[in-house]
Amino acid sequence: MTPNWDEVSFVISSNYRVAVLKRLAVGPATPSQIADDADISISHVSRALGRLRERSLVELLVSEDRRKGRVYGITEQGTEIWQTIEAENLV
Repeated sequence: MTPNWDEVSFVISSNYRVAVLKRLAVGPATPSQIADDADISISHVSRALGRLRERSLVELLVSEDRRKGRVYGITEQGTEIWQTIEAENLV
């Protein structure tokens, strides 16, 4: 499959999006866990998650109604984009 270079470019244009996708490639996590693991602020994590969700690169794994303990995971498309980023040494 040919990589979607628009999506790759979208991710690598933000260090925060890269950090969030990299962490979720390891496994599902809450925004707080991502912030702690990536050593970035929760506000940056939340913004990055929102933008990545808009592009269907990550998904919310719990009910949309849940306000605390929201768990996010990487989608199949997100995994493909992350693998391309790593394979091409883009970060």
